[in-house]
Amino acid sequence: MPTRERVAQLIALVEQGRYVEAIEAFYAEDASMQENLQPPRKGRAALVAGERKVLAAFKQVRTLPVDRFLVDGDRVVIHWVFEFMRHDGQTFRQDELAWQRWRGDRIVEERFYYDPAQQQPASR
Repeated sequence: MPTRERVAQLIALVEQGRYVEAIEAFYAEDASMQENLQPPRKGRAALVAGERKVLAAFKQVRTLPVDRFLVDGDRVVIHWVFEFMRHDGQTFRQDELAWQRWRGDRIVEERFYYDPAQQQPASR
């Protein structure tokens, strides 16, 4: 079961934009990650590869400071807000909840809940 301090360490890495390092340091070898109702990706290596693919698809990804998260036993919910800039300069903001199940101090299951309509470029 994670401590609030351990979850805060994960949040700090993500806020620093160290997304791949966060997966390597905080996810179990057999972890899964799922976007809304999409099929889950399984295995830390696949999660790292998927994260690198997402990062390469954008010119910039930025995480806004986390203002709330919940730890309840082995369950954690984090309210993330990300800003994405496409290579053409268009941007969008994604507000989401990450529901996680931890085993000890590692994430074994994570599912993201967000409205995909947010991925439309912001009006200029």
